[in-house]
Amino acid sequence: MNREDVEKTITEYLKPIFGFALKRCKNIHDAEDLSQEIVLKAFRALLAKDDVADMEKFIWTVAHNALSNYYRDHAKSAIGVSIDEFSEMIADPNCEFEGDDMRESIDHLQREIAYLSKLQRRIVIAYYFENHKQTDIAKELGIPLGTVKWHLFEAKKELKRGMDTVRKSSELKFNPIKFDSYGINGSAGTESLDSFFRSALSQNICYCVRNTAKTINEIAEALGVSPVYIEGEVEHLEKYGFLKELKDKYIVNFIISEPTAELLIMQDAMYKKAAGLFANELYDELIKSRILDEESIFCNHMLPCSTCENPLRDKNFLLWSLIPYIAACSGEKLIDDTISFEEVATIRPDGGHNICHASVIDKNMVLPNDYVYMKNWCGPMWNETGGNILWQIDSEWSDRSKHNRFQYSEDAKRILSLYKHEDEWLLSKEDYAWLSERGYIKTWGEYDGNFKTAWQIVTLTNKDIRDKLLTIGEKIKAKYKAEFEGIKAPYAEAVLNSVPVHLKKIKEYELQFVFHSDGWFLLHCIVTLLNNGKLKLPTEEQRKALTTMIVPIK
Repeated sequence: MNREDVEKTITEYLKPIFGFALKRCKNIHDAEDLSQEIVLKAFRALLAKDDVADMEKFIWTVAHNALSNYYRDHAKSAIGVSIDEFSEMIADPNCEFEGDDMRESIDHLQREIAYLSKLQRRIVIAYYFENHKQTDIAKELGIPLGTVKWHLFEAKKELKRGMDTVRKSSELKFNPIKFDSYGINGSAGTESLDSFFRSALSQNICYCVRNTAKTINEIAEALGVSPVYIEGEVEHLEKYGFLKELKDKYIVNFIISEPTAELLIMQDAMYKKAAGLFANELYDELIKSRILDEESIFCNHMLPCSTCENPLRDKNFLLWSLIPYIAACSGEKLIDDTISFEEVATIRPDGGHNICHASVIDKNMVLPNDYVYMKNWCGPMWNETGGNILWQIDSEWSDRSKHNRFQYSEDAKRILSLYKHEDEWLLSKEDYAWLSERGYIKTWGEYDGNFKTAWQIVTLTNKDIRDKLLTIGEKIKAKYKAEFEGIKAPYAEAVLNSVPVHLKKIKEYELQFVFHSDGWFLLHCIVTLLNNGKLKLPTEEQRKALTTMIVPIK
């Protein structure tokens, strides 16, 4: 630009530049010096430029850079500069800074603002960055004007304290955990666990407070994440009962187990011994009693036979359902039910009423070659509709886990409803297709308002046969009751010692069901019988309907 245009432009900004400096400097002498420095820098720069598209942005960028030098020269640290002096620079998106020290200090201050409480942060942003009057802020937030003033005063003290703080490092900042598994005991709500533990952030928030209650800021510091991002997740997890609020702190409200190799080996040995006693004797008794031939146990799967008109039912397929069902449901009178489900379960806003649990396993852990892993396991699950229960397990040997695994409750209600009405010719072609796709029925012929069908699910047709089966299991459990208690005692003690004090009652409740409706026990019963050849692997056709039963209630 030519000198005449530059002088004209600078003259227009002389008064605003002095006002800018006067507002930010400690005294009028410093304001005059700063104004002179801004004018001189702007004058020299404009003489060398011919392409200034936005003059106002240019002038105030020069002014901010000169101001940052002023702050750096007049303060040994950022603590000596008030938030009022920083606020415009922080808020101005067009502001550029000279000096790494000033840029670092402002970045530090911005981070510390995130560590203020939600209310203080809203007030600070509204007042310093959005230029709202204190009276307007009070009105918008529905709080007294005096409260706004008090929070601004406290926020300044908190920010200065934060600028002096060296925040501790945590391994979770660079090495976050991931849940190896999670599930519920009880009834599911409309929201799946995936919706709560969908991210590493939500999982690590819970893990961070598994043993000790922490504030939002302490959680954020441990995770290396701004508290702004933590707050919403914490509030959501607390609302649904996964976290519990204790004054201004939060602690996890479900068991996150971190078993050692020693504990897992102890658990594995316990289940192997108990399953070896129970499953083998149960299998032998079911075969010897010939109960599997009774017509009140329905099973459509038949053994292939080229020479006989009436092939025998496939008892191996029957046992895949009956063994775990009897293991889970027999011997209820033998259970120590000192602690009730209602005492420890959480009622959630989505209608769920359950106990949640998750596990974190050390990836470097070394376990024996014969350790039994729980692969793709879900259950036992049961749902009641119309006088029947659909009882089911998903495992590595079935293929339902590929198929709406977390919609069990809805699917079970539909299956039981269709089962009840199939004989009444009330099923649509779409209903048959839905059941067939899932392997629950087999159809023949053309559709003429109905299909010729056979249910593939193992079905107990009356209460008497159900009770007869469960009595067999109960007698075996009663026989080994003392031995089971002796096997369980050291494991129960070790597990309870690994659980935080505030969650011990939940774990004590779950321990009541060891060797009953306990997924690990059912898994070991199956593995025991597979390993000794009594139980054979299912065929591909059988896998969809595997370990699924319809059981009458009355």
